[in-house]
Amino acid sequence: MLLTIILFPLLGAALSLLLPWYQVRSWILPICGGFHLLLAGLIVNGALETGPWIGLDALAKLVLLVTSLLFFGCSIYAVGYLSLCRDRGNKVIVPCLLVFLSAMTLAISSRHLGLLWMAVEATTITSAPLIYYNRNRLSLEATWKYLLLCSVGIGLAMLGMLFIAYAALVGEGTPISLQFDSLLVGATSLSRPWLHAGFIFLLVGFGTKMGLAPLHSWKPDAYGEAPGLVGALLAGGLTSVAFLAILRAVQLMTAAGDGAMARQALLGMGLLSMALAAIFMVRQPDLKRLLAYSSVEHMGILAIGVGIGGLATFGAMLHLINNALTKGCLFLSVGNIHRAYASKRLSEVHGAIATLPISGSLFLAGFLAITGSPPFGLFMSEFTILRGIFGTGQVWVGLLMLLLLAAVFIGMGGTALPATQGAPVKLESVFKDSFLLVISPLGFLLVVLCLGVYLPESLQQTLRAAAALLEVKP
Repeated sequence: MLLTIILFPLLGAALSLLLPWYQVRSWILPICGGFHLLLAGLIVNGALETGPWIGLDALAKLVLLVTSLLFFGCSIYAVGYLSLCRDRGNKVIVPCLLVFLSAMTLAISSRHLGLLWMAVEATTITSAPLIYYNRNRLSLEATWKYLLLCSVGIGLAMLGMLFIAYAALVGEGTPISLQFDSLLVGATSLSRPWLHAGFIFLLVGFGTKMGLAPLHSWKPDAYGEAPGLVGALLAGGLTSVAFLAILRAVQLMTAAGDGAMARQALLGMGLLSMALAAIFMVRQPDLKRLLAYSSVEHMGILAIGVGIGGLATFGAMLHLINNALTKGCLFLSVGNIHRAYASKRLSEVHGAIATLPISGSLFLAGFLAITGSPPFGLFMSEFTILRGIFGTGQVWVGLLMLLLLAAVFIGMGGTALPATQGAPVKLESVFKDSFLLVISPLGFLLVVLCLGVYLPESLQQTLRAAAALLEVKP
C-alpha cells in the first residue's frame, strides 16, 4: 500500500500529459488527491509499515495525513482556479502538482537519508514551474531565487549526510550506512565531532527548505508570486516535510545522547525566526508576503516546541496540523482576493468582506486563527507549547515568546484588518466567489476550529506517539 500511495500520483501525472481535454485534466487532481487521502487514512489507522528504504513511523504518519488532506483541499480549489486561467493552460501545472505530491510522499516515508535527500530535491525541481505559473518578470525572479537558495541548502544537507556517514566510519564498530534505523541503533558509537558537524549541516540545509530564519529569504518572493494554491502547498505541505527531515536529525542526536545540543540549536533558531517575522510583518503592504512572514513565524514556533521538549513537543506536533490547514485557508482566500482586485497590495485592497463576502470573511477568520485567537486550534497548540516552556522553568523564553506573539498579532492585524474592513469596491474584473473556490478554505478553517474545541483520542495517541519518538534516549 505504501508503494501504491507513492506511485499513484505519478500515474495520474502521466495520464494528464496524454489527455487532450482541458477540464478533464484539471479533474485528475482531485481524483488523485482523494485516492491519496483515502490511502493515507487507511495507512495511518493501520499497523506500522517499516522497511529498509521506505516505512512509516508515528512522525511520518502525522506528516503524511496533514500533507494529504492539504493537497486534496487544494486540488478541489485547483479545478475552479484553472477554469479561470485557460490562457495559461494546465498541461504543466497539473503533472507538476502530482509529481510534487509523489515526491513529498516519498520524502515522508523514506527510511534512508540518501533517499530522503533525493525526494526533497525532487520537490524543489517540481515546485519551481509551479512558482513560475504566472509567467511574468517577478515570478521568474522568485523562481530563480527559490531554486538557487534551496539548491544551496540541499547541497549543505548532502554534506551533513556525508559527515554522518564518516562519523560511522571513524566510530567504534558502527556499520557504514545511511539507513536511518541502523544509524539509530549504533548512534552511541558514532564519532561525536563528525556527528555534530553533520547535524549542523542538516539543520542549515533542511532549515533553508523549511524557511527558518535567517535562511528564509526565498519565502517572501516565492509565496508572493506563486498562485495561492501553490503557496498553500509550500507553506503547509513542503515546510512540514522539511521539518520532518530536521526531526530525523534530532532523533539521531537524541539517540546518541546529544539531544540537548540539538534542542538548543532549534530553540535559538525558533526565537530568531519569530523575532524577524514580527519585525517584517509591521506595516507589511503585500498580503501574500505577509503570509510568507507568518510562515517563518510558525516554523519558529515548531522549532521552539521541539527545542523545549516534553509537553511542548506534543504541542508542536499539534501545531504542525493547525498551521498547515490554516495556511491553506489563508493562501486560498487571499488568492481569490488577489484575482478579484488584480492586486495583493494593501493600497489597492480594502473592503474585501463587503466586496467578496465569503473569501473576505475567510481571510479575516484565518487571520484570527493563525494569530492564535481562541477558539481555533492554534490557540490550543500555542498554549500547550507555552505550558511546556513555563513547566520547564524557562520563564524568560516563555515571556519572550508571548511578547513576540503579541507583536505578530499587532503587525499582522495592521494589514489584515484594513484589507477586509471598509466599504465595497467596484471592481473591473467579474470575479465572484464560487463553490469550488471557497469550499476548501472553508473546510480547512472548520477543521482547525474543531481541533480547538475537541481533540479526538485517536489523534491524541498519534501526537503522543510522534512526540515520544523525539524523546527516546540511549
